[in-house]
Amino acid sequence: MAYPPRAMRFRPVTTRRVVEAVVEQITDAIRAGELKVKDRLPPERTMAAQFEVSRPTVRAAIKLLVDAGVVETRPGSHGGTFVRSDVISRDILREGAPLHIGEVTDVLKARRLLEPRVAQLAAVEAADADFEALRAVTELQRRHRSERARFLQLDHRFHLGIAQATHNTMVVTLMRQLLRRLGLAQELALRSPWEPDWAIDVHEQTIAALVSGDPIQIEAVMDRHLGYLESIWDEEMRARGSRIPVQLSPGIASTVKEGGS
Repeated sequence: MAYPPRAMRFRPVTTRRVVEAVVEQITDAIRAGELKVKDRLPPERTMAAQFEVSRPTVRAAIKLLVDAGVVETRPGSHGGTFVRSDVISRDILREGAPLHIGEVTDVLKARRLLEPRVAQLAAVEAADADFEALRAVTELQRRHRSERARFLQLDHRFHLGIAQATHNTMVVTLMRQLLRRLGLAQELALRSPWEPDWAIDVHEQTIAALVSGDPIQIEAVMDRHLGYLESIWDEEMRARGSRIPVQLSPGIASTVKEGGS
């Protein structure tokens, strides 16, 4: 089995929680679709050099992923470590620094400020292949509409795909960090009624707006797109007696439905 078409290149690990950091980068690559089921990870020695950690650290990270059913190791000359599942458990993603409830409002507000601008930049910089990649993710969501965990993970991939369409590495890095911190808010989404068709529809509208290149149209669809988590968290904050609103734009709560975005 060959490596992914574009060979994975991991970043040096600079945190003390080195095993968790290695797990995080590998799972990020899987969630983003950069590593797919049956893809072989680089050799242990290569990953250790790229992460700038010891081989036992890489081994410990791989063991965590094996135990979670995300990767599998095969012996022999054609063996190695292979991606077994592209659905990443939220328990694995929480191996890194947890998001406290009080931080969710800040994360959602940061997303509101950042992601519409990212989408507008993507409309300027994107190539046809970027739009096709977003359409492919939406089609995968259509095929997996009954699998809630996979569907929400594909939602993450869609939003990251918008950032990747900017062809700006700093924007992609910022969006990766932001999307990673949305886990708690998305867990609240799991308690809500399940309406995947709404999410598919808003993704198709988002793609159409990006293709149009119209910044006003993009602003409008992103307002609708981001509104779900904002509205559900507003309800959560009211239930907790908070007077600090999450939403930054009017009219969101009346127009959104559940779909993970």
